[in-house]
Formats: sequence, C-alpha cells, structure tokens
Amino acid sequence: MSSASSSPNPTITVEKKPSEARLAQLGIKSWPKWGCSPGTYQLKFDAEETCYLVRGRVRAYVKRPPPESEFVEFGAGDLVVIPKGISCTWHVSVAVDKYYKFDSS
Repeated sequence: MSSASSSPNPTITVEKKPSEARLAQLGIKSWPKWGCSPGTYQLKFDAEETCYLVRGRVRAYVKRPPPESEFVEFGAGDLVVIPKGISCTWHVSVAVDKYYKFDSS
C-alpha cells in the first residue's frame, strides 16, 4: 500500500473487514477507545490516525479546493487510516465506537 501522505491530496484509506490475525498483529485491543453519537462533526487531524470501528457508520467528507469534492464511507469492522493534515466533516448515521491510535512520528 502506498503512503497516502506523499500525494498532494492525501486521502482516507479503508481496509474492509481485516482478519482477526491482522487486528491482533496491530494490537488493536490495547488501543484507547472513543465513541460518538449520531451527528455532524468537523474534524482536523494533526497526526495520522489509524482506527478500527467496532460499531457505527460514517460518511467523511474531505475538504478540498473547489470544485473537487470527496467522501469516504466506513463502518463497523473497517480499519481506517486518516492522514495527518486532513480536515473533514463526519456525518455519523450510526453511533460510533472505535479503537484508535495516533502515529507518534
């Protein structure tokens, strides 16, 4: 997989339903947990975040210069990587519970 942060327009990547072995390799269950109720959230990521959704459904609209528009959908069972520097609006249709970690580099 190529590094999203090397492109001029970094994008959110979604790995659908990773295996239990992959989740164990990443140590997901040792990560902190976070949740939110349905709603709309403006988010800016100052560090790369990797998260695994235990439950929920999100449509994330990434802010781009006009006329570009991009959204990514993800939900329960997905492993998501959000590059550093992305600003986006999360439309949460089903309450989210997720494990997450920020890249310390």
